[in-house]
Amino acid sequence: MNFKQALTTLPQYVLPHHALSRMMSLLTHCENKTWKNLFIEQVIRHYGVNMAEALEQDINAYKSFNHFFTRELQPGARPICDAPNGIACPADGAVSQAGAITEGNIFQAKGKSFTAVDLLGGDEERAKPFNNGVFTTIYLSPKDYHRMHMPLTGTLREMVHIPGRLFSVNSATTNAVPGLFARNERVCCLFDTDAGPMALVLVGAIFVSSIETVWHGVVTPPTAPSIYNWQYQNNAPTLKKGQEMGRFNMGSTIIVLFGNGKAQWDAELKADKIVKLGERIGTTLTG
Repeated sequence: MNFKQALTTLPQYVLPHHALSRMMSLLTHCENKTWKNLFIEQVIRHYGVNMAEALEQDINAYKSFNHFFTRELQPGARPICDAPNGIACPADGAVSQAGAITEGNIFQAKGKSFTAVDLLGGDEERAKPFNNGVFTTIYLSPKDYHRMHMPLTGTLREMVHIPGRLFSVNSATTNAVPGLFARNERVCCLFDTDAGPMALVLVGAIFVSSIETVWHGVVTPPTAPSIYNWQYQNNAPTLKKGQEMGRFNMGSTIIVLFGNGKAQWDAELKADKIVKLGERIGTTLTG
């Protein structure tokens, strides 16, 4: 860890992550017109948000900053790849890493890794289908569209809420904090697809005030004292490729997992690549 990373990262170990996120939630859900418009204008200007893509382009129409942050896009703004074996990118963002899950280990950055078992809540049976499979980690910045969509058509089998810290997930912190994505609070969604099991892991971060899914609504907050899961054997929802599956109220990271021999990423899917929702990022090898 160099000096700059230490200066950015070490204070995060002692910060009251969840208290700060609760405060941010109050601010982002505030419906005071002057405040929320100022907040929206500053974010648009600072991050270069492309409002031409938004379904609603008038900031006065958004009742809160969070309403703006989770805005819908114009129809057709993100075409979904239509190749039968194409894997659609689940979100706008930048690739943090993409590659193989090697003997259960997922590469994080600069010699750091974490295990699929830890990422998925410490359950070896839950993680077993992904051993020696593939993963990609996509970071959503404040300028990005903050709804996640399905890479493939899938039927939900299980959702797991795993409490944890809320470290930043920017590149400086990712490079410095060991096992970051297996330490932060997260929601793991496991689907059955034509390419076998698929996991979509929505990772929280500092100031991420909420994670929600389309079938459940808000999963967190509140956070929980221990891991909690939901099983969907009966009346399990099936979501089609490209369909919305969840959203971050403030930005973070999504991690996608497939099993051994079930999928491969396109050669261009490498660290720091900018990706858009719906574009092809890989192909399935079965089905």
